Amino acid sequence: MNWTDLFTALALVMVVEGIIPFISPQKYKITMQQMLSMPDSTLRSIGFGLMCIGVVSLFLVR
Repeated sequence: MNWTDLFTALALVMVVEGIIPFISPQKYKITMQQMLSMPDSTLRSIGFGLMCIGVVSLFLVR
């Protein structure tokens, strides 16, 4: 792995993260407001699940 791979991955994260606010900013705002009312444990569980999916995906792709 080199710096180009790292910056490519970060750029792809930014593209993916920007899709929903670009396509539907109102829905994005509503979702963010709903997330503020979620307990920390729920957000941690969601984050952990997404990290696991990402690690498994990387393992399968690489």
